[in-house]
Amino acid sequence: MSKAIFITRRDLERLEKLIQIEEEFKAGNKLPLQELKSELKRALIAEPQNIPADVITMRSQVLLKDMSSGEEMIFTLVYPEEADMLEGKISVLAPIGMAILGYREKDKVEWAIPGGIALLKVEKILFQPEASGNFDL
Repeated sequence: MSKAIFITRRDLERLEKLIQIEEEFKAGNKLPLQELKSELKRALIAEPQNIPADVITMRSQVLLKDMSSGEEMIFTLVYPEEADMLEGKISVLAPIGMAILGYREKDKVEWAIPGGIALLKVEKILFQPEASGNFDL
């Protein structure tokens, strides 16, 4: 059984709307949408003001560590239209974005990559909107 993840009610509503729009109006591969739906189904939903400060929510900035190489990377989890790899903004529809959504500091996250599975560790949440009192970011 998969580990439970945490999502704010606001993020859930926005992500469900994103899925609906993508399914209805966008052509192409729908597999990421199905994977995101699966992630949302296993999530524990919390009001934004009640989400723990160590959970990766939308627009959180996180420090991740690749457990095999030791490489550390910083990403901000964003909606697809905001994604920009040069700025470290990763879409929630990208495999790594889906993999980290709802996980907590110190959690280990498996991420499917070509040729196998990568193991990442959530080292630190550098910024979480809800922890800073911003419940609508």
